[in-house]
Parts: sequence; C-alpha cells; structure tokens
Amino acid sequence: MAASLLPVGKAVRSRQPSSFYIFNVNLQQPKSIPNLLPYKKRAKQNYNLNKSVLLSPLVCQYRLRPVSALDSDVPNPIDQRSEDLKSSESFKQWDSLTAKFAGAANIPFLILQLPQIILNARNLLAGNNAALFAVPWLGMLTGLLGNLSLLSYFIKKRETEVVVVQMLGVVTIYIVISQLAMAGSMPFPHYAVTSVVIACGLVVNFMNYFYLLNPVIWRYWEDFITVAGLSALPQVMWSTFIPYVPNTILPGAVAFVVAILAVIMSRTGKLPEKGIKFVGSLSGWTATLLFMWMPVSQMWTNLLSPDNIKGLSALSMLLAMIGNGLMIPRALFTRDLMWFTGSTWACVFYGWGNLVCLYLCKVISREFFLASTVSFVAWLVFSFWRDTQVYGYSSPLKSLKELISGS
Repeated sequence: MAASLLPVGKAVRSRQPSSFYIFNVNLQQPKSIPNLLPYKKRAKQNYNLNKSVLLSPLVCQYRLRPVSALDSDVPNPIDQRSEDLKSSESFKQWDSLTAKFAGAANIPFLILQLPQIILNARNLLAGNNAALFAVPWLGMLTGLLGNLSLLSYFIKKRETEVVVVQMLGVVTIYIVISQLAMAGSMPFPHYAVTSVVIACGLVVNFMNYFYLLNPVIWRYWEDFITVAGLSALPQVMWSTFIPYVPNTILPGAVAFVVAILAVIMSRTGKLPEKGIKFVGSLSGWTATLLFMWMPVSQMWTNLLSPDNIKGLSALSMLLAMIGNGLMIPRALFTRDLMWFTGSTWACVFYGWGNLVCLYLCKVISREFFLASTVSFVAWLVFSFWRDTQVYGYSSPLKSLKELISGS
C-alpha cells in the first residue's frame, strides 16, 4: 500500500478535535487493494496502527451494500446494514438467537467425536492396535486441515461461537490422529509435521483473535493455508476413486504449483482486483469443499459396498445433521455464502443423505427417517421465514438472492 502513496508532506494539526494527526498529502487511487480491511476494534484501540488505511477511500467503500460471493471473508458483514435496521428489536433478537444456535452446535459435534475417541482408547489399552487401522488417517488429516482453515476464516470474521466449534473440531480430530499414530496406523514423520502445523496454527489464530499478532505474519499464515488446502483438495478427490483411477500424486502436485503461482502473483500485484479477491477467498472455499467432498466419498463407498452401510451409525448421521443445521440460520443471517453452502451441503448429503441410505437398506425405521426429514425441512423453512421477517422482505427468495449474488 505504501508504494501507491505520493511523498508525504509535513504533518498538520486537524481543526477537528482529535487525538491523532492528519497528513496533508495527495493520495493516488490504488489499482488493486489486497486484503486492506482492518478490524474496527483494532482501529479504535490504536489510531496510529495504519494511517494509510484509515485515510484510504477503502474505509467508505464497503458500506450499505450486500456482500457478494467473493466478499464472504469480509469481517462483520452485519455492519453493512442500515442503522435503522440494526437498531430494530427484531434484528437484535435474531442476531443474538442465531449466535446462540451456532454456539449450541458444539454439543452434537462433541458427542459425535467422543465415541470414536473412547473406542480407540479401549483398543489401545487392550493392545488391539490393528482395530485402529480401520480409521483412514488421510481422511482424518483432511478434516483436520479443513477445521484449521475454517478456524482462521471465522476468527477473521469475529464469529466467536463458530470459532469455538472449529477449535473443538481441531482438538478432537488431533486426538484421534494421535491415537492412530500411537497404533502405528499413521506414519510418525507425517504425525510430527502435522503436530508442528497444528501447534503453530493454534498459536497464530489465538494471537490474532486477541489482536496480538503482526498483520504480516497473519498474511503469511493465510498464504500457507491457501496453498495447503488447494493442494489437498484435488488429491483427496482423486484418491476417492482409487483403484478405478491410477494411484498418483499428480493432481496434488499440479494444484500445489498453481497455488504457489496464484499466491505470488496476488502478493506482487500481478492480478486484477477480482483475481486478488478470489485468491484471498481460496483458503475458506477449499476448506469448505473438503468438507463437502467427505459425504461424496461416503456415498461412493456406500455404492461400492452396500453391505457396509449397516456399519454406519444412524445417531452419528443425525448428530452431524443437527450440528450443521444449527449453523444455517447464522450463515443466512450474516449473508455468508461459503458458510451457508458448507453447512447446508453437510446437512443434506452427509446427514440426511446417509439416513436415506440407511432407510433404503432397512437399517432404520420409517418413523425415525420421517421424523428426521420433517424436522430438517421445518428447520429450513423456519430459518428462511424468520430471516425474511427480520430484513423486512416480502419473499424468502429475496434473502436467497442476496445470499448468492450479493445484490
């Protein structure tokens, strides 16, 4: 940003009462603005943090207009609404209620992981290490990377309740991976590298949440999770269909090179503004797509081995649907297309979709399936109906259109 400013003139005192100086300079309109969206609390607490940002036209560009799909990573999109709407009682109540819904998702997600952790611990204590080889460490590692990327994404958005959900996911999956490493299922060098990345990631995210981190370090961390996520996604998708496709690391290697080039071009200003926005949103979208691919992989497994469907836990599928469903109202309310897409996809394909498979194979009763289906549909209807009322729209299609297109 400093390269786009003309030589600085002398400092003069502002005529308005203020605790900081305004510089008497002429500013050039930058050709591109990569990730110059300061947190409001940080700006209030430290006026001297980044005067070039505070004096930039960027400060007033993101006001009173919907969020587009590529702007899903802008912190606090609720603040873009009019003051009259934000001051209404119904808006405040729904804001608070959706945040509580997102926080309540911790309960089903915690219960979802505990049975696997307890079972692994029992097998380890009994010396039955071979039982842990049934848990694919690569799939767990993919989920761990997705949780870590989304943790950074939601910390940037200051969604505290969902930060706790993602933190819980990182911790619980890391416990499972540690158990797999103890059993010899996961190679120790891979586990060691994973442990270092997780430790660094948790420290960096913790410091950034409490405004203790240098912004330059945070940008390097975002670049890292962008490259890692973009490299893992095609490789995981390719590996799902082995042995019907050759066993190769070529998809991941190609994606790694593309990701490195994209990040370098974005940081050096070689991309247009839309390209920089796209690269900036890649880490969150790749993490979301990794989670979206997990139910696809499960469906593929069900198709290849129908007899193994009986090994699926109907309760686990129901808990997954409830946990992701509780976050849908908040994602819709904040107009976060990335969050809404991931949560809805997980509900439909991972939760409800697997319940359909269990019902067709006569593993669960008709009453259980119908009750789950009706409850899920009713929850979606309620979420859109309430959102429509809060925003004062005449149709839920307006909320959906604003979510998708940002207009």
